[in-house]
Amino acid sequence: MNWFFLSLIALFCWSGSDLFSKMGSRPDDHYSHWKMVMAVGLVMGLHAGYELLTGTPFSLYDIWLYLPASVLYIAAMVFGYVGLRYIELSVSSPICNSSGAVAALLCFLVLGETMGPVQLFAVALVCLAVFLLGVLEKRQNDRLLAAAGEKPDTRYTRSFWAITLPLLYCLLDGLGTFADAFLLDTVIAEEQANIAYELTFLLMAIGSFIYVVLVKKQPLTPGREGPKLAAAVCETAGQFAYVFAIGANAIVAAPMISSYCLFSVLWSRIFLKEKLSWKHYAVIGLAVIGIVILGQE
Repeated sequence: MNWFFLSLIALFCWSGSDLFSKMGSRPDDHYSHWKMVMAVGLVMGLHAGYELLTGTPFSLYDIWLYLPASVLYIAAMVFGYVGLRYIELSVSSPICNSSGAVAALLCFLVLGETMGPVQLFAVALVCLAVFLLGVLEKRQNDRLLAAAGEKPDTRYTRSFWAITLPLLYCLLDGLGTFADAFLLDTVIAEEQANIAYELTFLLMAIGSFIYVVLVKKQPLTPGREGPKLAAAVCETAGQFAYVFAIGANAIVAAPMISSYCLFSVLWSRIFLKEKLSWKHYAVIGLAVIGIVILGQE
């Protein structure tokens, strides 16, 4: 299978993961993010087990070597899952995908890597888009609070978390990518890093199960948790396809895959019936343009 079809698989799987994650993140379930961790950790653990059984070389010490990146990535995903309870997928996905700008800035400032004028423009574009999106959400929240009077509905208090949680995802995921830039060059190979990440996620899933099901006595019902498992399968399949697509033709595959948030926005309009103003779409468009430019560089 060539890089183009692998890129398509990654693109559609990750946009599908966004969609199913949003469907599984119910506002009335305060443990939905930990249940998402359970689902993703279970599927990733199964995939890691398959890799080990088929002979991929791996040492338990690899988990320790890759732990800094694993912790950052997993923490980012947890914040992202919490955020989906407060914000539309069509807004959350472009903010989260802006993590590439964070990684680029860190590589520029810390590792001393050079950044051309086009890259600087793209980073500035993404940062501007995120700032403007925050302004739009704040104004919308103010209008909702005014309409609610002195007893605002709890859904009107979403603005702070609506922006803060995807921004935390963006920051932590960018730091994880930055850690990758160091670890994969000097410490650990890609296949071992992927297995280490999946097994760390499995350990998080076990911890989440103990906390949610055994301690908090929260039920797991197939009807409510089905979308979470679908999201987990999409997330794992997308990650697997991504590794091989990048290895085959990184310069073309990277920008193609990084634009998956476009499809996340599309799915949110088709399946979730999310409605945004033209200002939201204009700002989201700025973020997507910046992401695509960064991928091409």
